[in-house]
Amino acid sequence: MDVQETRLQQVLEGSKQYRVPLYQRPYSWTTKQLDRLWSDIVELAEHRVDAPHATHFTGSLVLSLGQVGPSGSEFLVVDGQQRLTTLTLLICALRDHYAEVEPDHPEKMARLEESYLVDRFKRGDDRLKLLPTQADRDAYRSIISRNVDGAPQSGILEAYRFFRTRIHQADAPDDPHDIDRIESAVLNGLVFVSITAKGDDNVYRIFESLNNTGLKLTQGDLLRNYLFMRLGGRGEEIYDSWWLPMQRTLSPSDLETLFWIDLIWRNPLAKQGDIYTLQVERLRDLDDDQIVAEVRRFSDLAKLFSLIRKPEGESNAQVRKQLQRGSQWRLAAAEPLMLHLLRLRAEGRLDNDGLTSALHLIESFMVRRLVVGASTNGISRILYGAPGEVGEEDAVASLHGYLSRGRKFFATDAQIADAVITKPFYYQGRSSQRKTLLSWLEQSTPLQFGDRQLVGKEQVELENLTIEHVMPQTISAPWRESLERDLGDFESADEVQEEYLHTLANLTLTGYNSELSNNPFQQKRELLSASGIRMNAEIATHERWGRAEILERGAVISKRISENWMAPLDDTDVSDAGVTWKVALDAIDAIPAGRWASYGDVAAVAGTHPVPLGHHLSSTVVPNAYRVLKRFGSVAPNFVWAAESPNAGIDPVELLRAEGIEFDPELRASQNQRMSVTELAEAIGLVIRSDVEPREDESETRNAFLEVVALEFTPSTSNGVNALLDSWESLGGRIEYNADGNSCHLIAPASGARPKPIKPIILYASGSIEFPFATLEHRPPFDEPELREEYKSRLNASRVADLTDDISALRYPSAPLASLEYAATRDSIADVLTWFLSEIDRYDAEFAAAESVGAS
Repeated sequence: MDVQETRLQQVLEGSKQYRVPLYQRPYSWTTKQLDRLWSDIVELAEHRVDAPHATHFTGSLVLSLGQVGPSGSEFLVVDGQQRLTTLTLLICALRDHYAEVEPDHPEKMARLEESYLVDRFKRGDDRLKLLPTQADRDAYRSIISRNVDGAPQSGILEAYRFFRTRIHQADAPDDPHDIDRIESAVLNGLVFVSITAKGDDNVYRIFESLNNTGLKLTQGDLLRNYLFMRLGGRGEEIYDSWWLPMQRTLSPSDLETLFWIDLIWRNPLAKQGDIYTLQVERLRDLDDDQIVAEVRRFSDLAKLFSLIRKPEGESNAQVRKQLQRGSQWRLAAAEPLMLHLLRLRAEGRLDNDGLTSALHLIESFMVRRLVVGASTNGISRILYGAPGEVGEEDAVASLHGYLSRGRKFFATDAQIADAVITKPFYYQGRSSQRKTLLSWLEQSTPLQFGDRQLVGKEQVELENLTIEHVMPQTISAPWRESLERDLGDFESADEVQEEYLHTLANLTLTGYNSELSNNPFQQKRELLSASGIRMNAEIATHERWGRAEILERGAVISKRISENWMAPLDDTDVSDAGVTWKVALDAIDAIPAGRWASYGDVAAVAGTHPVPLGHHLSSTVVPNAYRVLKRFGSVAPNFVWAAESPNAGIDPVELLRAEGIEFDPELRASQNQRMSVTELAEAIGLVIRSDVEPREDESETRNAFLEVVALEFTPSTSNGVNALLDSWESLGGRIEYNADGNSCHLIAPASGARPKPIKPIILYASGSIEFPFATLEHRPPFDEPELREEYKSRLNASRVADLTDDISALRYPSAPLASLEYAATRDSIADVLTWFLSEIDRYDAEFAAAESVGAS
């Protein structure tokens, strides 16, 4: 091999051509990579003003020398094609910028085009200095020929437009040389290590050696590369006929999933990280014709898999509806089974009615498991094993039998009826699945109540709705009075609330969450009655809302579930629905001294009900059981120490006081020392989220940010950051994440009184919590010095920050991000943020009142 340092100008000038071979993936850089490259180039261009010879290392460029002739040399790009293609597109953008803003200097445009983009002495694709892989060629040709409007939509086109925009932004009218400096930085400042293979080196082996860790390429990329290495001279034809359509149908990640599903069918234990190894092991003994057949088979499967991703492509209405519902549910573990059923139909072994029934059976299985709070542990194993159990004679019957046998927790009608009024549905499964099930229940609710045709003002769009507790999480005096009407012996309103609060029978969907809040039922009833959501109007037919009404609604909901979702066969067994007492006991054991939790909180983590939890604790020796209290912090009246307990005979209140718990005169523990459901779950390594969590389109950006945090900090810090973000969203704030995942901004809700966003806090994954006083100085109401002084005092009092400067000198002070691992710190910040929003609300109200007076 020939190894040398080289610059982009040296790579592209002369009579060389660089071809991207078939086994390379298409262009895949996104804004994230483009932004980073552009920032490096701009910084380099500025640095070269004072240090003209400064360079920036851009990575390696691995080439294989192909044909060498009198008209030039041809190289295959073994590694580095993404960078080389990107930089060529940047040169195109510079060329076109010159053509637009400097028409009097056509030589600048011609120099870039003829030196680095095309060879003017050649024709067709031979004239291109870089020839991308087939999937990108049409778009690339259009950009090279300056026919951008005719270019097909692709990542190539998006990258070109990215650079055109950035160059426009960088071109300052008062600086005639700024773009020239950027051009020089690109051509002469970017340095590669160029590695050129010669002679009989096997190009694919080089490529495989560079990428066999899977770090640079996906497992799917590597498999594609292996297949086309095997196809040799037939590769072009097979690629155009079969592979390229498949590549255009599915995303790279979906292609990888498809290859993995193909393994799952043969071996349910196959790991996604073994796709390349296991597939190559299977393909190694096939001859050339069989390899071609495999590519065609994958292409056929890709068409079927695209129906799972985009159900609108399905022609049969009933099948399409079930696929859409499956997409809405979002359970990746079911995809191998769904694709297997689609394959059976394609092979003529299952008709549309059978396919519809089988897909509905999968949906029924998942819905019923969610309602009873079945553990998600093992669900992948269950579903991955299903394709091998589906018989060809009667696929639906055999699948039904498989899902019903053994401990797969396919809940019966009787268990559904019990779970609807006993299980903490609000914390079960994913937020999106809980909302989806409620929306499906809404669709099964009658359109008419008695003589009343439902006409409401509320728009029924799932993505805009939240889950609402009818009986609220904080009960006011009117609610307490209402609940006390049907108490049993020795019961309190608080116990009734804790018993039914998070159950499905007490939950609904609404867009009025903030308006409903913890208002008395009579006020809620008016909004619910006017709702366009039928289940809300159904709730509003009741004069009051308490135990009797919740139990009545539970019976209605369980009947609808039984009617709409298939039940298991008679021999099913779902006792305990997969919930083990070990989870509850682990959670109790994790409650530290100086903290307490309620029976309802522990029950929610364990997926059970406070009543059986209390019975279990009364008959089991649990060291920390005295730290589990009633909802408002009092010791359960029937609490007794086990005879063998070392604390037997001690007053639990005195023991808790000795550990630091504060009690009021009525012997109720401080709510500030109570562990939340989320904290309890995190303490034992679980993730439980309430309905207050990011929308699906935001979840990826949050995860990206948290992943960066997790790389640098302990899990407790990462969990603490996540908890603070939850707190902010529960207060009504929104969050914006930087595209690179390195920061997130807490932003107060906007209003007409405040046209510019207000950010009380910015979190940086690098390790700091920033308080942007410099920005607040220009944002009402915090443009008032007194309010900024108050903000500073509250931050200091919370011990989150230690701000000693005068507020006129405060710019962007910060505190350590790691401090968020402590619940007390998070609570302190949450208190400050609550005050912060209250001041904004006060300002908005005063502004609205002033506007009203002015209008009158």
